Amino acid sequence: MRQQMAAVIQRALEEDVGDGDITTLCTVAAAASYEGKLIAKASGVIAGLEVTQLTFDLVALLHGNKDAVTFHAQVADGERVERGAVIATVHGPGQVLLTAERTALNFLQRMSGIATLTARYVDAVRNTRAKILDTRKTVPGLRLLDKWAVALGGGTNHRHGLYDMVLIKENHVAAAGGITAAVARVRSQDTRQRAIEVEVRSLEELAEALPLRVDQIMLDNMNLAQMREAVQITNGAVPLEASGNVSLTSVAEIAATGVDYISVGKLTHSVEAFDISFLLTEVR
Repeated sequence: MRQQMAAVIQRALEEDVGDGDITTLCTVAAAASYEGKLIAKASGVIAGLEVTQLTFDLVALLHGNKDAVTFHAQVADGERVERGAVIATVHGPGQVLLTAERTALNFLQRMSGIATLTARYVDAVRNTRAKILDTRKTVPGLRLLDKWAVALGGGTNHRHGLYDMVLIKENHVAAAGGITAAVARVRSQDTRQRAIEVEVRSLEELAEALPLRVDQIMLDNMNLAQMREAVQITNGAVPLEASGNVSLTSVAEIAATGVDYISVGKLTHSVEAFDISFLLTEVR
């Protein structure tokens, strides 16, 4: 995982730094040392400290000294903080810290925003059986970090991509000629026999899917009454996932129907960055 994480950070640095941070190189003395403090400007859940530290380390390596920076986390990933809390301190050459600042903050703010929002959904369904799932609605290239942040916020990761689980949706059903036919095709052709989830849009489709003994069934855009009936019909035979237009105002009612999972695209596709400042002081 660290290798994958480093590759993501490296691409971000290449995008931002290019052939050099000309502003910093011209204005900050190479020998100048600084202390930086990452400070929460809101209350929420912190996620991405390891990514942040590695960002500073990789920029230090670009400057020719991989050990030039020391990073001290004051809280743990997944920990809730209050506004004003010092999240971490970092010491090192001013040129390194300033060049790394924006990329490090971009990762830390996005991941903490995802973790904070996820925690709100998890809190909203805490007294039910439902678990909050993420989706594939992530920023291209950042899925590893987005889904990690969901987990740090207390959520549960759904499939990572198209390769690790079968999810038969409306268009697959139409192409195969029905739910039964689609499941049969997967079972006859998938040599790895991966877990199968089927999306159903009505109680009639649920009735067709149940005898197929798939691993999970997604209730797509059903209303509360339909979901309650689906739970009664299924009677625990297969886990049920509610999906479609879930919000913080509706998630508790959805969970109360008795579904096992609730998938929430908002966790990653339209997250609000967690507000964090980075304050530098020169060390003399």
